Amino acid sequence: MGLSLVILLVPILALAEAQDPAILQIRVLEGEGSVYHIGARATRGVTVQITDETGKPVEGARVSFRLPEVGPGGAFATGARTEIATTRADGHASVWGMQWNRIPGPFEIRITAERGQATAGTTCAQYLTDSPETAGQTARAGPGRSHKWIWIAAGIAGAAAAGVGATAAKGKAASSTTTPSTGVTIGPPTITLGHP
Repeated sequence: MGLSLVILLVPILALAEAQDPAILQIRVLEGEGSVYHIGARATRGVTVQITDETGKPVEGARVSFRLPEVGPGGAFATGARTEIATTRADGHASVWGMQWNRIPGPFEIRITAERGQATAGTTCAQYLTDSPETAGQTARAGPGRSHKWIWIAAGIAGAAAAGVGATAAKGKAASSTTTPSTGVTIGPPTITLGHP
């Protein structure tokens, strides 16, 4: 009797391991770019969806949400800087009720998901402000976009403008004739970064 039980368990365990996804994907559904007043409690949460390589929701994935140790940030309702959630049948996992500290500025919540041998990670940008007018808004990075893309785009735009300016200056120095100006002036770019 004991031997037949062992024989039955082996196929069940093999089947469970075969159902674990090979790849996990994380998509932030809610909370990206949220702006809160310093010292406030989060009125909205952070919700993610975990899917496999085919886009199918993954149930039972362990999702870790981690706030920064220093600087802007805060603590979860438990008082800890890390909160663990498990995905439901729709692949969703959420945290909410974070108590923010009194340090204004941008920060990221680090999100890690694991199921079987598969893991994935991403971040969710947040911002603490001391200006009551902007609290409760969402930063204008757009849905599903991170502030890191704004910085990359700003760097590319600045480099492009510097290249155009250098080329124009080089052409002006090489030309000593008095040709009339075409009326086109390229000045330094105006890039505004920050939160509302």
